[in-house]
Amino acid sequence: MTTAIIIAGGKGNRMGQDIPKQFINVYDKPVIIYTLEGFQKHPQVDAIEVVCLDGWHEVLWAYARQFNISKLKWVVSGGETGQESIRNGVYNLEGKCADEDIVIIHDGIRPLVETSVLTDVISKCSQFGNAVTSMPYNEQIFKVAKDDQNTTVEYIPRETLRRVSTPQAYKFGLLLEKYREAYEKEIGIHGSNYTNTMMVQLGVRLHFAAGSDKNIKLTTKDDLEMFKAYLKADKDTWLK
Repeated sequence: MTTAIIIAGGKGNRMGQDIPKQFINVYDKPVIIYTLEGFQKHPQVDAIEVVCLDGWHEVLWAYARQFNISKLKWVVSGGETGQESIRNGVYNLEGKCADEDIVIIHDGIRPLVETSVLTDVISKCSQFGNAVTSMPYNEQIFKVAKDDQNTTVEYIPRETLRRVSTPQAYKFGLLLEKYREAYEKEIGIHGSNYTNTMMVQLGVRLHFAAGSDKNIKLTTKDDLEMFKAYLKADKDTWLK
């Protein structure tokens, strides 16, 4: 079985709106529904769990019914941090997923996940036990000099770098074990840590899967405008 955990527990303060950004309507549809539709239509995804901001659970269930998100099986409360939210989602699946089942973790505010990206992350996870969506880094990266932060004498070859985001996939047994270990040892759970960084800090070798530049994260108003532009471009391309 393949289950998707969609993380939608954030308040989205940087968007500067009165409601959480995952519930902002774009062309008469909430952002979170665009995200869920990508998993709903994928034939290898069997079930969806959403980690949702408290006070919005019933709204989410209502939207799921309205937009026919029939794979949505569980809605659980988020935590104080992103890692706590993911942990809550993982722990809720105990007894529902077997150790060899695949669990995909994805940001609810990445609404343009493509079928090919999901297919590859599932395939790689099935083969290696985990998979993280990645893209090459195309800009030059220079390190700030220790003696003068306005200068540099060292760069990082971009061929050695990858941009990693969601979706990420892990065998459930590994996921549950490492979240328990991380919270017991307080490793990889603070600040901006995510499942991938936690795994590496706990000694797990991660495997790259295909990514897409289209898979943007909606953090600011400019990101929202870019998302709307992508949707309009698709309409111009496909509608007759």
